[in-house]
Amino acid sequence: MRRTALAAVCLAAAATVSLTGCLPGLDEADSKPKGPFAGLTGGEIAERAVKATSNASSLRIKGTVQDEGSPIGLDMALDKKGQCAGTMSANGEGKADLVKTGDTVYMKYDEQFLRAQGEGQSKAETDGVVEMLAGKWTKMSATGSDAKDIASFCDLDTVLAEFKGVHSDATRGKATTVAGTPAIVLHEKDGKDRYTLYIATEGKPYLLKVISKSAKDPGTLTFGDFDKPVPAQAPKGKVIDLDALDG
Repeated sequence: MRRTALAAVCLAAAATVSLTGCLPGLDEADSKPKGPFAGLTGGEIAERAVKATSNASSLRIKGTVQDEGSPIGLDMALDKKGQCAGTMSANGEGKADLVKTGDTVYMKYDEQFLRAQGEGQSKAETDGVVEMLAGKWTKMSATGSDAKDIASFCDLDTVLAEFKGVHSDATRGKATTVAGTPAIVLHEKDGKDRYTLYIATEGKPYLLKVISKSAKDPGTLTFGDFDKPVPAQAPKGKVIDLDALDG
């Protein structure tokens, strides 16, 4: 799969945050495959999973990826209408809530997140930002320069763009479960990088989980809530218009 399963999300996650031994072979049971993927190679299963996941109208991504060596936490539901809702964290330092609906991006930052992002500013400047923004909803135009990368991440088609044209040489592993869903384990390698993929064996063959042991992009991501509505609702009450402040 050449890192497509993880790389598609890693690239999008990195853009969002910038705003703020040997592989096991087939075991004896796998040599005589049974079940929904009987007779299919690991690569063929992976390609089916990529297709099914790419065709989902919405999904939820949860886990950790890397941005220039710093861990980025994500728990985000997004769809092909460009809507999203969830949370993100940078290097374990605080949390930011994110909602995009229509042409507006809404974000709410906690104090720890704001102080971490204020590195290099004076204490007075950081204190001012914290006082103004901590715990309060803000909004920006999704088409504005400050929000366009976030808006792009909220578009599921954009996030999964690298899934297209996948040709996998994955090897089959054992049967397991992911959050109660029966799955099959696949093993991928790209040079020294190693990846473990978990594919649903009931219903559509969705990609349920990816574990990357890449030196550049280590991390674990889970995928779920396929085709479920994204809870992207504009926050109620007072919302700070960041575009107006910049103006």
